[in-house]
Amino acid sequence: MGFTEKQEFLVNSSWESFKQNLPGYSVLFYTIILEKAPAAKGMFSFLKNTPEVKDSPQLQAHAEKVFQMVRDAAVQLRATGEVVLGYTKVGAIHIQRGVVDPHFVVVKEALLKTIKEASGDNWSEELNTAWEIAYDELAISIKKAVKLGMIYC
Repeated sequence: MGFTEKQEFLVNSSWESFKQNLPGYSVLFYTIILEKAPAAKGMFSFLKNTPEVKDSPQLQAHAEKVFQMVRDAAVQLRATGEVVLGYTKVGAIHIQRGVVDPHFVVVKEALLKTIKEASGDNWSEELNTAWEIAYDELAISIKKAVKLGMIYC
């Protein structure tokens, strides 16, 4: 069974909820990441020299990009059954930053907790599962890009 129309709708509608408070949800997202993996702070240029997670245009832009990529993955899954990265340098960026498999787990957990918060009363296990599937498929595509990047480095 592929990604359903309802799953795509759930991701899209909760994406809209996320965007309504981009500053707050961006801070929440990175706060959760750094609670789980404090050493990851240095991987984000906009967090390197700050004592705590603070709202900034760079923080918001990166959070929006991460959530948008997952949302786009949901749309692709519904349309084609697979996720193809539109941004060709994503593998190289992840190699440069030293991203490894455990980082994907931490980001997934932070993403799901943030979406739960953003969704409020609309949160459900079904919504969680839709985001989880979309994220997992995106992560697979990014990991493939990382492997390809390592081959060509």
